[in-house]
Parts: sequence; structure tokens; C-alpha cells
Amino acid sequence: MTQSRRPTRLFLALAAVALLSVSGCHKQKPQPAPTPAAPPPAAAKPTVTFSASPTAVNKGESAKLSWTTTDANNVSISPEVGAVTLQGSTTVTPADSTTFTITASGPGGSADATARVTVNVPAPPPAVKEATFDELFLKEVRDAYFDYDSAEIRADAREALQKTATFLKAYPNTRVTIEGHCDERGSTEYNLALGDRRANAVKQYLVNLGISAANLNTVSYGKEKPFCMESTEACWQQNRRGHFTHAQ
Repeated sequence: MTQSRRPTRLFLALAAVALLSVSGCHKQKPQPAPTPAAPPPAAAKPTVTFSASPTAVNKGESAKLSWTTTDANNVSISPEVGAVTLQGSTTVTPADSTTFTITASGPGGSADATARVTVNVPAPPPAVKEATFDELFLKEVRDAYFDYDSAEIRADAREALQKTATFLKAYPNTRVTIEGHCDERGSTEYNLALGDRRANAVKQYLVNLGISAANLNTVSYGKEKPFCMESTEACWQQNRRGHFTHAQ
């Protein structure tokens, strides 16, 4: 009885070992690690376009700045303009030529652009040249004209001498010579005397207007120094005069 049970027990032991071996061979293999998720794409870098119209203005005039951007969330323009919308336009009136800079920034970085507005400043007026005394003398001192064979101060001569007196009063130290002139008709002697009467008539009229007699000299040239050489009444009239020169 004892010997017959030993093979049975041995068989059972071997079967158990075989079962354990088969069970070990079918053990679950470990799962591979999950593949990591791909990183999100990098944010796009902003872009900006910027322009000025017109690009040149006269001082006091305005220009229009215009712009567009992409991939930006903050936009500003310098100088002076400051923060602006992502796209749009604005008017500027620069006092001087100015380069404006626009900066667009966002998650992907920033971008800049420039637009220049040139301000045309008018050229200064030419400096006014101050007239010299001699230039003023020629402009303001007026000759007195006479009728034929006369030394009387006529109406137009009185007006001319009043203007002359106004100038001489503004320059009280000015000394002048009054020349008596005649036309070509008549003798040399007669015209010298007539020229003398004309020069003294002009002098006396100026003295009556308040000009110092000490500043007024007279001389007669008669018909010896004519202003016009034609033998016509228009020419003769130019020669019948009391003429002023500045005594140096």
C-alpha cells in the first residue's frame, strides 16, 4: 500500500512544477512609455507697414500717417503720437522735419518701421539793405522847377521844397548847395543872373520853412550845365530849375 502511493505523489509533484513553469512563461510583458505630446508651434513674429502722405509739407501743414500690423497686440508711434490701434491712421503736424517710428509687439516678438515727414521752412526774406545818406538824399530832396524867364516859386515847386525841408530837418547838420539853372535861350550873362535869382528864391523859401540859412549855399550855372540837350519845350523845362547837391 505504501509503495503504490509514492508514484502518484511523485506524479502530482511533477505536474505542479510543470504548471508553475507554464504559468511563469505566460507572465504579462510591461507596456512601453507613452510618446510625449508635440510642443505648440512658436508664436509668429509681428509685421508692420507704415507710410506718410504727403512725405513733404510746408511749415504749419499736416501729414497723414497710416499703418497695418499682423500678429501684434500692442502698437505705438513715436515721437509724441503714443499708443495706437493695430491698424489705422492719424494726422500729425510736425514743427520740423521728423522721422516717425512705429513699433508693433506681440507674443512672437516685435517689429519696427519708419516714415519721414519733411517740413519745408520758407527761406527768410532777404535782408533789407539800409539806404545810405546819399541814397536817401537823392530820393527825398526834390528840385524846384521854374517858368520861362521867371524866378517865382510856383505851386509844384512849393510842394517839392516842403518835402525837401522835411528831409533836411531830419538831418539838421546837412549842408547843401542850391544850383540855379536856365534853358539855352538868352545870353550867358542874363542866364547867370537869372540862375542866381532862382537859387536864392529856393534858399529863401527853405529858410521860411525853418531850414538854417547857414546850411544853404547858392551858385548859378545859368545855361552852362543843361540837364537835357534837346531844343524842345519839354527839355527846356527840365533845365529851368533850382537843383540840390550835398555839400561834402
